[in-house]
Amino acid sequence: MRKVVLSFWMCFVAITAFPQVRGVVMDDRGGVLVGANVVWLGSNFGTVTDENGQFVLDRKPEINSIVTSFVGFENDTTSCEGVDYVEIMLHGEITLDDVVVKASRPGLIKAKGAQNIDVVTTTELCRAACCNLGESFSTNPSVDVNYSDAATGAKQIKLLGLSGSYVQMLTENVPAFRGAAAPFSLGYIPGTWMHSIQVSKGAATVKNGYESITGQINVEYLKPQLDEELDVNLFLDSHLKFETNIEGNLHFNDKLSSGLLAHYENMWMEHDGNGDGFMDMPKVQQFNFMNRWTYKSDHYIMQAYVKALKEDRNGGQVEDAHNHSRALSSDNPLYKINIGSERYEGVVKNAYIFDEIHNTNIALILSGSIHIMNSLYGIKTYDVNNNNAYAQLLFETEFTPSHSISTGLSFNHDCFNERWKMDLMPNLVKAPDENIGGVYAQYTFNYDERFVFMAGIRGDYSDLYGAFVTPRAHVKWSLGEILKLRFSAGKGYRTPRPMLDNHTLMASSRDIILDDKLKQEEAWNYGATASFDIDIFDKCLIINLEYYYTNFINQIVTDLDTDAHQVHFYNLDGISYSHTLQIDATYPFFEGFSLLGAFRYNDVKTTINGVLREKPLSSRYKGLVTATYKTPLEIWQFDVTLQINGGGRMPDGFGTFDAYPVLNAQILKWFRWGNIYIGGENLTNFKQKNPIIGCHNPFGDNFDATMIYGPIDGIMFYGGIKWKLTK
Repeated sequence: MRKVVLSFWMCFVAITAFPQVRGVVMDDRGGVLVGANVVWLGSNFGTVTDENGQFVLDRKPEINSIVTSFVGFENDTTSCEGVDYVEIMLHGEITLDDVVVKASRPGLIKAKGAQNIDVVTTTELCRAACCNLGESFSTNPSVDVNYSDAATGAKQIKLLGLSGSYVQMLTENVPAFRGAAAPFSLGYIPGTWMHSIQVSKGAATVKNGYESITGQINVEYLKPQLDEELDVNLFLDSHLKFETNIEGNLHFNDKLSSGLLAHYENMWMEHDGNGDGFMDMPKVQQFNFMNRWTYKSDHYIMQAYVKALKEDRNGGQVEDAHNHSRALSSDNPLYKINIGSERYEGVVKNAYIFDEIHNTNIALILSGSIHIMNSLYGIKTYDVNNNNAYAQLLFETEFTPSHSISTGLSFNHDCFNERWKMDLMPNLVKAPDENIGGVYAQYTFNYDERFVFMAGIRGDYSDLYGAFVTPRAHVKWSLGEILKLRFSAGKGYRTPRPMLDNHTLMASSRDIILDDKLKQEEAWNYGATASFDIDIFDKCLIINLEYYYTNFINQIVTDLDTDAHQVHFYNLDGISYSHTLQIDATYPFFEGFSLLGAFRYNDVKTTINGVLREKPLSSRYKGLVTATYKTPLEIWQFDVTLQINGGGRMPDGFGTFDAYPVLNAQILKWFRWGNIYIGGENLTNFKQKNPIIGCHNPFGDNFDATMIYGPIDGIMFYGGIKWKLTK
């Protein structure tokens, strides 16, 4: 045993003995730059800044200077001789005879900390249409986005093989889009509003709560303190969906800035490509506005925003559906789906910095939201009014560069008023309110980014479920410049709201049965990853290996198998788990061209009516290949993405489904004033056959629009233009 410990210690000392340079990269207004390139002068060895603008570089004995570059800023060369820490500030934009010289910026960045976090930058978001958050993961190997039904257009995210209800959604690191907002939340954040997306896989930190089971997705909005400018974006696709986005920043002085973001979209025409009498996608009209404010002094920072959204979804049978159906006559009504939503949000984040060197600060976060939704499915209705209030008080400090702690208090209040009608007799249901108070503490040991250990624990008390404890831990270990290992383990909980999460199942003739006393969902998640940076022909081949295991202690089972005319929600009685294994590799074959290939295998099973079975409507594997090419000076950009989605099983009585391909492509042309782009989605024109069961008799006993595993609409072409007006 002594030999094992001694060997481990010698190995640890050996890999942590290399001298390093640490630093931060900022713009000329003091804002950190995420994804800036930092390389040793005259070499190909370097890194990119993380979500905090920070970087760590292993020293090269023969080189004493580093070069820093970022899109839209002048390159900077900094001497590091005799220093271990540098602060780099980039200035201005280079313009030579109307030609803008830009530095290359990675699209997907692996965060430097102990957690397995992928940072999706604006560079990656430009590779596809990305009209909203749900369309921003088409080039991402880890996240799947699918339609949940063939009638409402609701999209559902999947991470680690499980549905998005087990992913905690955050905006600016504040819990968001919970409850009534969840089913359509992926369409509530316009693509041009996003500054970056952080995808955290596995157990997340305890700082943001207990809800994350398979991971977190955090969206950072555009910052008011960035360049004072006005951007306008117009979009139109072949389905006659029109969008316009306006984003503008105004700097009142060097401390106070404000930003206004506006979005409007409208799909006003009915499309029935398969001739079943139902719209392939609903007509959606959305108004979305946000006003942001930022104030920053020497020690105090305030960020706040208010947001308002109004959306109407109209789907169901097309107006000439009588011509498609023998079961309908001119005297019978059409089967219509109407979903109207209103959402209002407000967030205030305050932080006071006591000691900038040791990052000692105290912060208070307050947020509130009101979400109102009224929906009609034929003769069925579901209405909900969901109010939420959230508060968090936290304290953070670094005792030394290697030791830091974060601790805090939180309180969350959820109020639900639900009413649904399955037949002619209304049912009034008042879902119970829930108040949860919590406390957490998290410790981080960081040895020059080579060995990072982070452990946290939180305790919460719910007036519905009592007290519960959430432990989580992460380890990162860098073995030289080539290999980085990460390990994670943690627990997560979730309050079940089966009608809120699954009201789109009302687009069927199934009866909905809810068991009494549904328990809190509870699961453990374990993960291990290995990342390799291999220098081949003076270029870096990046390989990632990931394995995650999610084991449910309790889960709310959605039983679509036992009875084809029912959907039954009940507590898990047996085993439920998910195994996910993924490998992906990225390599820049030549200047401007990069290729990513990925493969993921999912083994997702749960106990349904006493039998351990494969989860229905879940793909067993996914293959992904993405290629991007930028011409010199980044004047043109070409992107192609191919997905192969593996087969799986349907609920009993509906058979199985086979693997299917989806091909997307886009061409983008850059100008000084902005860019124009054209592209196509689902160029393979794959469409699920007969997506709506019993479409000719939607008021009959066998109607079901929820058996969806793949695309329901065919090829779609689009184009857009973006103007950037900088003061």
